[in-house]
Amino acid sequence: MPTKKKPQVTAAAARRGELLTTAAEVFAEHGYNATTVRRIADHAGMLAGSLYYHFDSKESMLEEILRTFLDELWDGYDTVLASGLGPRETLEALVTESFREIDRHRAAVAIYQKESRQLAAQDRFAFLADSQRRFEKAWLSTLERGVAERVFRADLDVRLTYRFVRDTVWVAASWYRPGGQHSPEEIARQYLSMVLDGIAVRDEQTG
Repeated sequence: MPTKKKPQVTAAAARRGELLTTAAEVFAEHGYNATTVRRIADHAGMLAGSLYYHFDSKESMLEEILRTFLDELWDGYDTVLASGLGPRETLEALVTESFREIDRHRAAVAIYQKESRQLAAQDRFAFLADSQRRFEKAWLSTLERGVAERVFRADLDVRLTYRFVRDTVWVAASWYRPGGQHSPEEIARQYLSMVLDGIAVRDEQTG
């Protein structure tokens, strides 16, 4: 008897994941406020009432979408930050992990970019502000360590650099499409080659 129940649980979990993927795309395209349960259900090819079998509200769906994305992001970030890499290698790894997350959760990243400031004011979504503080600390400490160790330029404005890197990386969610010509690792490599030539210490040329 237990063996018969396992496929049902797996199928339900798979269906739940499909619905969250659909909801994420709808939220990303139309915005949170303009998205209704009926609109999500229409895109999923089901009645709105049937969607309530899986989720009690659109807020629940959005919370799960964003928590899943951020939990996975921080699994990757924490691994990088605990690995003992130098500041340049840490920055490279964080950027690469960021592009991988855009590849895995493009719609969730787009939602986070557009909606997080407004959503964070709600108790239910307070975790967004907590994550943003952790995010800022991780990047600023990496940049500050790079300046202190003379890997990055001494005149580098670390906060301005952080904002530039943050915004230029995550804005990729607006144009990146999984399965395209370039892998997330290749995009990260190209991006880093442009950024690091601007902030890395250059060897003195002797005549």
